[in-house]
Amino acid sequence: MFYTKSTINDTTITTEITDENVFTICPECGREHAVDLQAILCGGDADLLSTSVYCAECTEKRRNADAQPH
Repeated sequence: MFYTKSTINDTTITTEITDENVFTICPECGREHAVDLQAILCGGDADLLSTSVYCAECTEKRRNADAQPH
């Protein structure tokens, strides 16, 4: 089991990391969205500190923009 651990004042809080409780903020629009850590880390090159994950809407906008002729 993997978990997070934080201490607030004198109270330690641990939270198990599951496929249902990992979230991030989209670097484009700022929306909070769920992420699948397994999918992100399975490539072997990712790290949690420098990895950014766009929300579905911003990902689609970026794909459409890349598909447009320049």
